[in-house]
Amino acid sequence: MSTLAETRTITVAHSPDSDDAFMFYGLATNKLDTGSLSFTHVLKDIQTLNEEAFRGTYDVTAVSFHAYAYIVDKYLLLPHGASIGDNYGPILVSREPAKAADISTLKIAVPGTLTSAFLALRIFNADFKYEVVPFDKIIDAVKSGQCDAGLLIHEGQLFYESIGLYKVLDLGEWWHERTGLPLPMGGNVIRRELGPEIIRQVSHCLSESIRYSLANRDDALAYAMQFARDMDTDLADRFVAMWVNDLTLDYTDRGREAVQRMLMEGFERGIIPNRPTVEFAI
Repeated sequence: MSTLAETRTITVAHSPDSDDAFMFYGLATNKLDTGSLSFTHVLKDIQTLNEEAFRGTYDVTAVSFHAYAYIVDKYLLLPHGASIGDNYGPILVSREPAKAADISTLKIAVPGTLTSAFLALRIFNADFKYEVVPFDKIIDAVKSGQCDAGLLIHEGQLFYESIGLYKVLDLGEWWHERTGLPLPMGGNVIRRELGPEIIRQVSHCLSESIRYSLANRDDALAYAMQFARDMDTDLADRFVAMWVNDLTLDYTDRGREAVQRMLMEGFERGIIPNRPTVEFAI
């Protein structure tokens, strides 16, 4: 049988953000020996990826952990590739100074109702008005007065002060102070129906890609810069360092506990309708 006939193509979907691009650098640029597997990369924003995951569109996809609660029948979590903030996370910012106690009085721009940031904010306080705004338009929505505050999940976390916005709440700090755990934002999942052997092979390739990127940081960062939305290299480097770290290589027991804790609290508060099951691929 020819090698061509044995090749299995795997669709990998992730966001066009610098941290995801950094993570998948080794795989996307064919730096790794992937054996009989070939990978096709699809780039979509996280809200679209969450929606597509409900349909089981891609073999491997990045999703928000909040969305994972609804797709456990189709996907397993891979044991690596997560974006987890240890004592930092999404930041709620406002146009005028405000306190966390004021949240119920604010109209908040949020990046999507299936995002983990939205889930964490509702665990903190479920009583607020909100408007779904594309994540890269949230700062504009706050500055223009369209919304009183905005939930930042991307690089705006690093420069909001320089453009005159005020921090209301860092959800990662709050979560860590309350639970002692990191705050999980997004992870990679794989379709169950691929079967144990293909899942094992794919998992190994993705793990090696993360290791390769961390070991070749300058090259991986240069590759990621093309997806950095006009960020300068220093800002992109800081953003990538926040979200591609030791917990990306391996959740550890703390990371796995954090995922279970966040989803269970969402269930207990009536935000997630069904008791969530968190299941990892081996």
